[in-house]
Amino acid sequence: MTKFSPVTIEPMDVYNQKLLSDVHPPDWVNPQPADVYDLVVIGAGTAGLVVAAGAAGLGLGLKVALIERNLMGGDCLNVGCVPSKTIIRSSRSIGEIWRCQELGIKVDGVEIDFGAVMERMRRIRSDISHADSATRFKDLGVDVFLGDGQFAINNTVTVEHQVLKFKKAVIATGTRAAIPEIPGLEAAGYLTNETVFSLVKRPQRLAVIGGGPIGCELAQTFRRLGCEVILLHRGSQVLNKEDPAAAAILQQVLLNEGVKLILDCQVQQVTTTAAGKTLSYSSNGRSDTAIVDEILIGAGRIPNIESLNLAIAGVAADAKGVEVNDYLQTNNSRIYAAGDVCMKWQFTHAADAAARIVIKNTLFSPFGIGKTKLSSLVMPWVTYTEPEIAHVGLSDDDAHQAGIEFETINIPMSSVDRAITDGETQGFVKIIHRRGSDEILGATIVASHAGDLISEVTTAMVNKIGLSKLSSTIHPYPTQGDGIKKAADAYRRKLLTPRNQQLLGLLTKFS
Repeated sequence: MTKFSPVTIEPMDVYNQKLLSDVHPPDWVNPQPADVYDLVVIGAGTAGLVVAAGAAGLGLGLKVALIERNLMGGDCLNVGCVPSKTIIRSSRSIGEIWRCQELGIKVDGVEIDFGAVMERMRRIRSDISHADSATRFKDLGVDVFLGDGQFAINNTVTVEHQVLKFKKAVIATGTRAAIPEIPGLEAAGYLTNETVFSLVKRPQRLAVIGGGPIGCELAQTFRRLGCEVILLHRGSQVLNKEDPAAAAILQQVLLNEGVKLILDCQVQQVTTTAAGKTLSYSSNGRSDTAIVDEILIGAGRIPNIESLNLAIAGVAADAKGVEVNDYLQTNNSRIYAAGDVCMKWQFTHAADAAARIVIKNTLFSPFGIGKTKLSSLVMPWVTYTEPEIAHVGLSDDDAHQAGIEFETINIPMSSVDRAITDGETQGFVKIIHRRGSDEILGATIVASHAGDLISEVTTAMVNKIGLSKLSSTIHPYPTQGDGIKKAADAYRRKLLTPRNQQLLGLLTKFS
């Protein structure tokens, strides 16, 4: 298993100094623990922050402690959503320049200032960091402890030689990059999401290992920012967990943009020479090598649980993380978990939603207020490539495995007027509905801003709004969201029997 090592923030410029002063103040002094805490939260990523702030903000006078061994804000603020989407935005401008001649615009002499792109990312990250800061949570009434939290006997947690007794506890320690066991990789050195955003100089040649969401997003981004990129993926297609048609579109885009894509790939060894880092790999029975300046690992995640001393707390866990029931409760009834450390949905918005479930189930259910189940959530997700790939609900395979009879409606973006005028016709809106009903079971959208579009479908699913009502909802024209309206209209047309079509034709003829 990959050993945990603290995230280091570099370079130590004014922006990163500001960040650290918020999320891990070097002069922070842990408070004197209360006699007993109503809630102790271990981990100050998204799930932990939402639980702590939510519990402290109820106005019930609850004593809440929050423990973080590294950086408050977790992956999302420091080495995940915020920095990645910031540099993705910069890379999008390059994608627009590449396509602008199609729009009648000629651009010459474009220069990419990689250092300025990364500096902008650091500035924006530091501007946002106060919301997750130790000082802010202290002001909310939360006792913030910086240090390594571990369970001990008699419902206690220790941190920096202090003992915190709790009535309830929440594990929200998240995950970290899984490092594949490749001979020579450790010696050669590599980047993960925890270190890649510390770059100040562009690597001319970059290998990305792993064709999941992180790998694809960063492969496209660094290619657009001027790197030669080779993406090595063990599967036969990138984004194995997405709709195959959606993944195929992105795969072709990556190839068109100059990413060298090696599928069905097994990296066998890494060696270091004067020429660079040499990856030896096999693909479809053939062996080859690639020489690069940096290697970025995007090959999955592992839970941060090894230092928690879970056994003494009677909390079960495995390689996938802390084991919880549908109420996010561990097999120790006093201890819950939320976020990446225990869930298959490893997204910031999923951690936020899970944290709200934990607040309700830990603090309100003892008073007779009904518990909330994780399985009740309708969870969308997005891969932030260009085009974006967004999904919610069931896929075709999910529906088949569940024995649900369904039908699909597929609207190509090439038939959506705004997508045509934008020059963004790659993609589609696909909606799965129950056979004989307008009930939406799931959807996949591939479009430039699919992540924004998917929320309409998610809202419809949560509120039991079917395709018929979506069809009757006026959508502004022209927008790319009209693809959803077209899908709903296509369902309504299915309801027209030959007899009704004949009558409609007669009415039209004589009107």
